Amino acid sequence: MKTLEQQLETIGVIPVIALDDAQKAVKLAQVLIENGLPCAEVTFRTPQAAQAIAYMREAYPEMLIGAGTVLTTAQVDAAITAGADFIVSPGFNPTTVKYCQQREIAIIPGINNPSLVEQAMEMGLKTLKFFPAEPSGGIAMLKAMSAVYPVHFMPTGGINPQNIKAYLNIPSVLACGGTWMVPNQLINEEKWDELATLVKEVATIIR
Repeated sequence: MKTLEQQLETIGVIPVIALDDAQKAVKLAQVLIENGLPCAEVTFRTPQAAQAIAYMREAYPEMLIGAGTVLTTAQVDAAITAGADFIVSPGFNPTTVKYCQQREIAIIPGINNPSLVEQAMEMGLKTLKFFPAEPSGGIAMLKAMSAVYPVHFMPTGGINPQNIKAYLNIPSVLACGGTWMVPNQLINEEKWDELATLVKEVATIIR
């Protein structure tokens, strides 16, 4: 079995999704898998998140599914029950981190400065979300932190087709999170062919 880090590195880009309608989750998962990105970070920005994860997990057991924007221990429980493989949080909350460790599910918390990296390392974490990436200093900041700390990063926030290769070329970066290939409007309007084109373009860029 590949570790979570190995899976993230193999995939390269994690589509970050806010689903308003869980009924669209399975079709979206199919589009992602068939076009080269067999993964999703389903964010708890909408009430449909846990149900969407559950539908994806049932339809595609092999898919890598994260629960994103997890802010509370109750959301951790909901994500685990739904079948998420890992948890992602926008910031570094020691309570959430400890709870995930107790529940034995991987968590990738958000950090954007050296002090937070050190606090995360103190808790045994080796993979961190650099968020919001571009507003926090982007590639220059990431290179500076990578020179000092033996951790891996998953930059998210402001990543796009123009800068993603520069991020992925940094040795400490396992994968990037992004929303541009899964825009809400196309999902809500069920424009699956257009979504497939966007996903395929991303898969082509990173390969």
